[in-house]
Amino acid sequence: MDVQTAVASLLTAEGRADPYPAYAVMHAHAPAFPAGDLFHVIVGYEAVDQMLRDPRLLVENPDLLDRFMPGWRDSVAVSSIARSMLRVNPPDHTRMRRLVSSAFTARRVAGLRDAVVAQTDALADRMADTSGPVDFMEAFAYPLPVGVICALLGVPASDRDWFRPRATDLAATVEMQIGGGDLERADLAAIELAEYFQALVDERRAHPRDDLVSALVREQDGARLTGDELLANLVLLLVAGFETTTNLLGNGLVALLDRVDAADRLRAEPDRAPSYVEEMLRFDSPVQLTSRWAYEAVDVGGYHVPQYTQVLLLLGAANRDPARFTEPDRFDPDRPGNAGAATAGQSRTASLAFGAGAHFCIGNALARLEAQVAFPRLLQRFPRLTRAGEPVRSDRLTLRGYRHLPISID
Repeated sequence: MDVQTAVASLLTAEGRADPYPAYAVMHAHAPAFPAGDLFHVIVGYEAVDQMLRDPRLLVENPDLLDRFMPGWRDSVAVSSIARSMLRVNPPDHTRMRRLVSSAFTARRVAGLRDAVVAQTDALADRMADTSGPVDFMEAFAYPLPVGVICALLGVPASDRDWFRPRATDLAATVEMQIGGGDLERADLAAIELAEYFQALVDERRAHPRDDLVSALVREQDGARLTGDELLANLVLLLVAGFETTTNLLGNGLVALLDRVDAADRLRAEPDRAPSYVEEMLRFDSPVQLTSRWAYEAVDVGGYHVPQYTQVLLLLGAANRDPARFTEPDRFDPDRPGNAGAATAGQSRTASLAFGAGAHFCIGNALARLEAQVAFPRLLQRFPRLTRAGEPVRSDRLTLRGYRHLPISID
């Protein structure tokens, strides 16, 4: 397989199911290279890390997006994502992130630990009452993070199941390719989610509570999010708050089920959970890629990015870079740097699963908390936890996870 074939393979069902052989071909070729006239692919850890941190590479540019995705302005879903922190450049990004960060505090996240433990145990109880195989994605990997993020936002428990199909449909907008049918479903989901959060915002304005929506509605130091920004970022927090963590839980469990010795060790030594979770994030990253735009020609990490091109930063490939990680295809919770990354957050010794730089994932501490609580408690509760059939991957690349993961807990 040559390098261009490897890149093209990521757009196939087989390549999305297992992109790692293609990544290996790319690493053998170069840490960065062009793929056509308008795209550049970056796979080396150092190059990806530097480009994520370089402010000259824009996270979005409407004028350039017009060239790559004509008609995007007519899409409610794409326009909504474009107004959120995910796709806004400084100074607006700096302002938005400061406002959201002031509400999404470490104290608020740390205060969720007891709730995460309680929800983990309640879901495990429900799994234990199920006869026969259990679909881990349906029974645990989805309801835990959606329950936690909804509790943080202040969304009623009765509405949580309503969110899943809409959030999944909207998440398709971050994929490399999105078909007409997928875009139509994403647009409908964006409309329905915006209407839901508008009603919630109106209610919290009248009757504030101790939740994230109320905190974001309040004026902070004379500044607040505009109406469109508030709705766009609430939708983003909901979708990102469970979609990626759901994938972390599914991908991580498969890594453990395929390695009985590693699972047994975590079961016996639950305090090792932070290092395990860091390795799960590196080994099979829930977010496989992101992109940047070169509004002007720049040289980053020894690589020239021409003007008016898009840079595809393959996070999943960077996390398997043999120049950075010894035996990158081996799952190793004892890998140097894992323990430090778990406590330091944005460590340069860590994987790039949460990105880097100004757009480093604002919810990384919450995702880590949920996984660090869930895995040891599940392994201890179900000492005979095994596969009960072949898992089914979702047909997506950017957000990498499973649709179904049958397990036996007897």
